[in-house]
Amino acid sequence: MAEPLLAAKGLTRHFQIGGIFSRRNLHAVDEADLTINAREIVALAGESGSGKSTIARLLAMVYQPTAGEILFEGRPLSKMRSRKEVLNYRSQAPMVFQDPFSSLNPVYRVSHGILRSIKLHRPELNHAQRLAEAERVLTQVGLTPAAEVMGRYPYELSGGQRQRVGFAQALACKPKIILADEPVSMLDVSIRIGLLNLMAELREKEGVSFLYITHDLASARYVADRLVVMYAGHIVEQGPVEDVLARPKHPYTELLLATVPDPRAPLSDMAGADRGEPPKVVDPKPGCRFRERCPVAVAECATVTPRLRVLGGGHTAACHVAVADTMFIQPAQPSKDRTA
Repeated sequence: MAEPLLAAKGLTRHFQIGGIFSRRNLHAVDEADLTINAREIVALAGESGSGKSTIARLLAMVYQPTAGEILFEGRPLSKMRSRKEVLNYRSQAPMVFQDPFSSLNPVYRVSHGILRSIKLHRPELNHAQRLAEAERVLTQVGLTPAAEVMGRYPYELSGGQRQRVGFAQALACKPKIILADEPVSMLDVSIRIGLLNLMAELREKEGVSFLYITHDLASARYVADRLVVMYAGHIVEQGPVEDVLARPKHPYTELLLATVPDPRAPLSDMAGADRGEPPKVVDPKPGCRFRERCPVAVAECATVTPRLRVLGGGHTAACHVAVADTMFIQPAQPSKDRTA
């Protein structure tokens, strides 16, 4: 199989909180394994506080990992020492942020951020070439006429147009992957589909991969090839998006699916809706972090942290119950080394 474009192995990030005499560690991400292949859209889903944005910032080298390793095209990021190497990687893996109203500097025209990005990451281009490239990427993201849009200020654009400018700034770096941190969550429902289609078009036309961070499983299903589900700093399930949503193995994934609004469902169906919240993972003890909200928790969940296990078809889950059920359904294969 081809080597992943971007891979995280045992990725961990802890933040120290408290004072000098009561210092504790907030476990934002713990031992996350994640791969993104060339020309692939991977959706990373979960509730607020699950660690999704922390993973994006680790992959973008905004944060340094506490443990684990990130590999880009097989090369560890920890081996990058010079500023030139770091800039080159960041041009290959830029971020698009959640808030289109604060991600653009209001005192500069649209052209400023795009041209600055090109000048920083593609210094071989002269001024005329930078202008031509800026117009090209604006046209590519659907902002036309590009020359007119370049002269506007952010306040003259709608939220959807501002977010497209964010994609244009990322695209100007000639990236191989874009880390999109909930890029449509603050936009009207009517224009979200346009940006999701834009991601799919950029993948097809520019060959760009995406890490699409979201809490909306419907949009993940619409645009993504694979789905990764996070809870309280742990990756609890991942696999092909249709398979995970049609046959979820982890109780938390089932909970996320159950919370998707259904206008046809009677009001009485909401009576049993989950009312819990993710735990604050400060110096957590071993065990499944979802066990307090889990309807099928067993004794093992309180003492043993479940690890991702392959359940077939590229589908993995970190759940003692799911693994036990799979082992029960699938008969064990006879060992080739067995002797009479």
